Amino acid sequence: MKKQLAVALSIATVVGMFGSVSAFAGETEAATEGASGAGKKIGISMPTQSLERWNRDGSYLDEQFKKAGYATEVTYSDNDSGRQVSDIQNMIADKVDLLVIAAIDGEALNTVVDEAADANIPVIAYDRLIKNDNDTYYVSFDNYTVGTLQGKFIVDTLDLDNAGDKTYNMEITAGDPADNNATFFYKGAMDVLQPYLDKGTLKVPSGQTDFDSVATAQWDTQKALSRMQNILGSYYADGTQLDVALCSNDSTALGVTQAIQSDYAGKNSVLITGQDGDEANLKNLMDGLQTMTVYKAVANEAVVTLDLAQAILNGETVDQSWIDGRKFGFDCTFDDKSYTAVDKVIPSLLLVPDVVTKDNAVEKLVDTGYYTRDSDGYLHPAQ
Repeated sequence: MKKQLAVALSIATVVGMFGSVSAFAGETEAATEGASGAGKKIGISMPTQSLERWNRDGSYLDEQFKKAGYATEVTYSDNDSGRQVSDIQNMIADKVDLLVIAAIDGEALNTVVDEAADANIPVIAYDRLIKNDNDTYYVSFDNYTVGTLQGKFIVDTLDLDNAGDKTYNMEITAGDPADNNATFFYKGAMDVLQPYLDKGTLKVPSGQTDFDSVATAQWDTQKALSRMQNILGSYYADGTQLDVALCSNDSTALGVTQAIQSDYAGKNSVLITGQDGDEANLKNLMDGLQTMTVYKAVANEAVVTLDLAQAILNGETVDQSWIDGRKFGFDCTFDDKSYTAVDKVIPSLLLVPDVVTKDNAVEKLVDTGYYTRDSDGYLHPAQ
């Protein structure tokens, strides 16, 4: 595993759950020089405030850009693609100098990104690729690796390579079809697990294995809950044991966990995967209800986005040597081969995710300053 992404060992200022953070260990010199962005405005478009992680992303980005001297305009579009288009059009009309967009639907923003290009406004596709060749850069985590980490965790935890004639039952819950990342998460996990499905070591009693069958619109917890309740009622009510629930992220894992707690007849502990480190899921992790989550340090993603935005506005060439020169203090790679919008490969800056379990949560999340731990042993976002 590559080294864990690092952020501040202490966070000096906390204002509520999503308040102000005073320091990031991952900050580069460019991020701390002060008002380098004086006179420039950054438009930041986030998908929704209904998922915890987007509140964190929006807050980190806003904090970082303001600290560097930029004015910011931040919107959350309530998972409504039409509203996001309108929000971005308003930012274009406000003559922002650069747009940072986490798309609700990577296909739905094509026209408005064209409008940004016509206005000579660079666009950073943040976390989710926008299907438009006018994207200037893409900043995200290695999303295929997120899935492979989940798949490898299942293989290693169940020791599938030494299972012999033993078989395990698994059900799959993937993400939003409108989110380009969802297919990468799914493919990464399935590429690891498919040999065990082919061999029969893993079985899916529901038969639902293709992405369209297991996808969850808008990563919605209630949809994941309802679907898993139906699966449990249809395929496990006779005492069939469920061993694994492969869930692409924490909001879907939360619904799946609730269904297992309320509707599963078995007495065994089900291995449940996730992603993001949402507060409710970390509580489930500490309580032994969820088994793992893949954590992506969005504070570091904001650091990279800030420095990338400054480079774009300064007309700098961004490549691996530029990244190496930044000395971020965490892993980040340049990729100009993997992510195609329509006809054009979008140059991408990719960070590295990490596996968090009950056993290493304090080391990975508390000791690094991402989360605090209360007297009951539960973890809470430091920002």
